[in-house]
Amino acid sequence: MKRLLVFLAGLLVSVLVLWLASIGLVVLAGARPDLRRADAIMVLGAAQYNGRPSPVLKARLDHALSLYRRGLGRRLIFTGGVGTGDTLSEGEVARRYALQHHIPDSVILVDRQGATSAESIEAAAALMREHSLVSALMVSDPSHMLRLELLARVSGIEPHRAPTPISPIERDTDARRFYVLRESLLFPITALLAGR
Repeated sequence: MKRLLVFLAGLLVSVLVLWLASIGLVVLAGARPDLRRADAIMVLGAAQYNGRPSPVLKARLDHALSLYRRGLGRRLIFTGGVGTGDTLSEGEVARRYALQHHIPDSVILVDRQGATSAESIEAAAALMREHSLVSALMVSDPSHMLRLELLARVSGIEPHRAPTPISPIERDTDARRFYVLRESLLFPITALLAGR
């Protein structure tokens, strides 16, 4: 009985240490942008309201358009499917926003199907292969960077972190804490599934 208790205590401590390490990695990845010239700038979808980007999506798009205008990518990739009760996909709303901001339609690629980050990355990777694109600046919220980087690598994309510096989530302490903790749990699960 004593051995079992010692084993369980050791297991609990190990899990706790791994979780704390995961939290640290999530925070570190979001705090260290890797801005460099890439084939594409990929924006992960977020909520949209009747054709208007939510504040979170708008912040991502504004950051991506700034990177594009700085010459850090020759194509823009917008991801995100149709949410429950919506008629437009997040990717299409992002495309329309870019067009309103004088971005040529010829440089835009859109995934309109992805319901999760994994599905969006997989669909975007297929678009990239179709257009002979290899590297991408990944635009999303800072807490999302670590898992996105892993998903991109698994899908054959050479990823570079481009976290949104003006994310509404980052300005809201409770929201930031929630998403960091969420990603700290999702990242090891994603890593385990990717290794299978």
